[in-house]
Amino acid sequence: MIIHSLLDTDLYKFTMMQVVLHHFPGARVEYRFKCRNPGVDLAQFAGQIREEVRGLCSLQFRDAELAYLRSMRFIKSDFVDFLGLFRLNEKYINIIPQPSGELEIRIKGPWLHTILFEIPVLAIVNEVYFRNTQKKPDFDEGRRRLETKLAQLQEAGLGDLKIADYGTRRRFSKDWHEEVLRTSAARLGAVTSPPVQSQPGARLPQLAGTSNVLYAMKLGMIPLGTMAHEYLQACQALGPRLRDSQIFGFESWAREYRGDLGIALSDVYGMSAFLRDFDLYFCKLFDGARHDSGDPFVWGERMLAHYIANRVDPRTKTLIFSDGLTVPRTIELYQQFRGRCQLAFGIGTNLTNDLGYEPLQIVIKMIECNGQPVAKLSDTPSKNMCEDEKYLAYLRQVFEIEQPPA
Repeated sequence: MIIHSLLDTDLYKFTMMQVVLHHFPGARVEYRFKCRNPGVDLAQFAGQIREEVRGLCSLQFRDAELAYLRSMRFIKSDFVDFLGLFRLNEKYINIIPQPSGELEIRIKGPWLHTILFEIPVLAIVNEVYFRNTQKKPDFDEGRRRLETKLAQLQEAGLGDLKIADYGTRRRFSKDWHEEVLRTSAARLGAVTSPPVQSQPGARLPQLAGTSNVLYAMKLGMIPLGTMAHEYLQACQALGPRLRDSQIFGFESWAREYRGDLGIALSDVYGMSAFLRDFDLYFCKLFDGARHDSGDPFVWGERMLAHYIANRVDPRTKTLIFSDGLTVPRTIELYQQFRGRCQLAFGIGTNLTNDLGYEPLQIVIKMIECNGQPVAKLSDTPSKNMCEDEKYLAYLRQVFEIEQPPA
């Protein structure tokens, strides 16, 4: 089996799932899989992927895993009790090979019982694909590339620059993921939980943590994550009216976490619509925002200007960059914004799937909630995903977003 533990997923799946349990337990959703690489035949591997998903659905949380989740200050006891009874159900996921070579994966059912499919299913698709197409992986090349990245971080002379691993969903394999984390922690030093007091003059750790909860537990790292696009997308169907869905999502999040996990995702409706809703109240309430599409340098400058316009000192706020980062791009962003705000960087595919082979650009996105379409209008148009063009047009009209050029 590729997935051995239900903790082998991103932290934000659990933080969103807790909100679903407490605020939207009756919501029903649908997700769809998409591979953005042209000409990749995933259909031939449908049987293997199906077997791996069957194994995933046999898993339950172990006592030690539940105890680890319970130790997090923002995870509530009744949610952990629920997870103690939880299993993924195979009836909610359909994996259908298409004659074109494309693979159709649809996940449909109660949000509470389907939310944990996304990350492990994407990791399964990746590992099945690469173990079939790269039967003798060039791990030595992967280690050389990783060594180059770590050396760049160390040699940049930026001791307070920290990166985090956000690479679970598109990793080459689970074993390579763990090796990358262990090597990175050994070379860069890792922020640990609980924190270890460093010696005077010692180099500060540069690996801030990982989004993967299993490896955070296993390696003593900090688990990182707050919310994903699906949460704010679902609020399009769950809130009082569409125009207020982003505000409703942020307010519901704040009610659940009472000031914890205070990073807002900024690109579900594009940056301009985000800034219109992210008023003085939210500027003060949330700790910062996360970038996931569009030009990161422009985004960062707009965020800093927005804080200043709202009389909030941006040096007290955190900007998180997480869109297709490489180490050189991370260093560029750090040099532009250091000292002007708090900074965090999440590196995904480039960290956990860089052995010289073209990575799969695969996603699983929510397309429907409670029987109505939902979508995101990304600052990168190619990231948009919706099956209802009329709804997309309506969404643009409601949020005053211009139609992108054809």
